[in-house]
Amino acid sequence: MPVLNEERHLTDAVRRILTQEYPGELELVLSIGPSRDRTEEIAARLAAEDPRIVVVSNPTGRTPQGLNIAIKASQYSIIVRVDGHSLLPADYVRAAVETMEETGADNVGGIMAAEGITPFEQAVARAMTSKIGVGNARFHTGGEAGEVETVYLGTFRRSALERVGGYDETFVRAQDWEMNHRIRQSGGTVYFTPRMRVTYRPRPNLRALAKQYFHTGRWRRVVG
Repeated sequence: MPVLNEERHLTDAVRRILTQEYPGELELVLSIGPSRDRTEEIAARLAAEDPRIVVVSNPTGRTPQGLNIAIKASQYSIIVRVDGHSLLPADYVRAAVETMEETGADNVGGIMAAEGITPFEQAVARAMTSKIGVGNARFHTGGEAGEVETVYLGTFRRSALERVGGYDETFVRAQDWEMNHRIRQSGGTVYFTPRMRVTYRPRPNLRALAKQYFHTGRWRRVVG
């Protein structure tokens, strides 16, 4: 989990991960950027409470660097990417691993189920789950299981990440699209399943939302 300025949601996000209904071993690597709020303090407290949590430093604060640092610090053969403002359902990891075993895919993902707390966030969430608002990508609006170009977050085989050399750190945004492109180019499969549904918290105000979509659109064009 790459984390930057996530004081508001980090504790809930971590608790959802640590209470997964998954029969195998779990660890959570928090890759902490130089935050302006209490994120680092909260991460340290959570790690002190549960030995499954590992905290590493991401000096740049950028997402692709944070992901690569966290992956390098992890120990298992399956890597589940999670964000600090995403809330996993209890069966998320189990559904991901079962889907991976059934399909042979290198990366599986599900629905980015935007849900807001404030009236502004709720309005944004409605747009983010509408084809009019965000287009027809299945990870936004749902649909049948199957092979796709990209998925939200992603659960990866470590072997696939090693095969393509990890995240490209020149991509400040859209690093998931770019990564999935390389996985497919290398002969791998990216697979969507509606069984995996992640609660996503939208940006809290118009300025933050505009900044997010401006940079997402800019970097998506680079990938395209």
